[in-house]
Amino acid sequence: MSRLEELIAELCPDGVAYARLGEVGQFVRGNGLQKKDLLPEGVPAVHYGEIHTTYGVWATETKSFTDEISAAKLRRGRPGDLLIATTSEDDQAVAKATAWLGDIDVVLSSDAYIYRHSLDAKYVAYFFQSTSFQDQKRRHISGTKVRRISGESLAKIRIPVPPLEVQREIVRILDQFTQLEAELEAELEAERDARRVQSASYRDQLLRPTAGIDAIPLGELAELKYGFTDKALSAGSHRFLRITDILSSGKLSSESPKFVNIGASAADYIAAPGDLFMARTGATYGKTMMYEEESAAVYASFLIRIRFSNGRVLPKFYWHFAQSTAYWDQANAMVSTGGQPQFNANVLKLVRVPVPSIEEQRRIVALLDRFDALVNDLTIGLPAELAARRKQYEYYRDKLLTFKELSA
Repeated sequence: MSRLEELIAELCPDGVAYARLGEVGQFVRGNGLQKKDLLPEGVPAVHYGEIHTTYGVWATETKSFTDEISAAKLRRGRPGDLLIATTSEDDQAVAKATAWLGDIDVVLSSDAYIYRHSLDAKYVAYFFQSTSFQDQKRRHISGTKVRRISGESLAKIRIPVPPLEVQREIVRILDQFTQLEAELEAELEAERDARRVQSASYRDQLLRPTAGIDAIPLGELAELKYGFTDKALSAGSHRFLRITDILSSGKLSSESPKFVNIGASAADYIAAPGDLFMARTGATYGKTMMYEEESAAVYASFLIRIRFSNGRVLPKFYWHFAQSTAYWDQANAMVSTGGQPQFNANVLKLVRVPVPSIEEQRRIVALLDRFDALVNDLTIGLPAELAARRKQYEYYRDKLLTFKELSA
């Protein structure tokens, strides 16, 4: 019998009481702290956005600080309190929580709550990650573009409240799982990075200019067209493809999609499977993705559509080329660097593309697709192993946080 089983048998053999969060603690809303108030030193401070991006299940030090005068006006989290980000564009991230385990108080921004409670702080933080918490919170989330949850709603969520010794043993076990998962993920990510380097090297070898292969300006091979100008919406008849939808891998992001409702004027801007889209400005300039979805979409004005229609170049071959050093050497030499980087259609059409036979293009695509899948496909290789480890961790976490409920 494990130590946890022994404690449960000894301290709560008939089950565990469940309580609403509002019954075992209180929610205090943060106030006033803005990004402009954050400093590299001073009074420890947490902006709600940092809970999403910087902190894990617990924290003992802050990334940011603020001055004493500003801090005097702000609400403070005490050691042991939970710090909760209550807004996000993503439902899963609403109510992401960090247990504050520092030695002194910390000030908190608005769009966040302090949860002051009588439980083990890390136990509550782990519960906020659980499937039980996520399932309960969904019915309380409101808003359209920005999704949010109130302290009043969080107070209604039920949490199992085993004896403190049981809470601490669960925390000890989950801390070990978390550490093991982090070590394994770091090891797998290092191997994944090595494979990316290997894949990029192999791609560059296959796509470098070689004798006997014509390098033809893109403008002679494809039709280039700027995109559609409209306001992005949270819902609509067509997905609205934007420069922010192009991932560093050259794939279409599935996160936070935007939409538009289109009329006849937008018919020429509908994306077709096999179309390629290049970001023509900003930090993502030159990045190219291939649209492979069947669902209806139109593309925004900061994208250039590249459409091959004469059969000389396979769209997937060009997509691989657009990730290669041979492409980026040309793009970086041609881009306008006055103010925002600009890579317009008149420049893009000058990029020279190696054009081997269609049979050779198919061979190269098949080889590079295999490498790409080993690095990035979530169903095979290292990504699949990472996903499996996370699911295993989530399963055991949820199991540890599920109890037979004590009869009234």
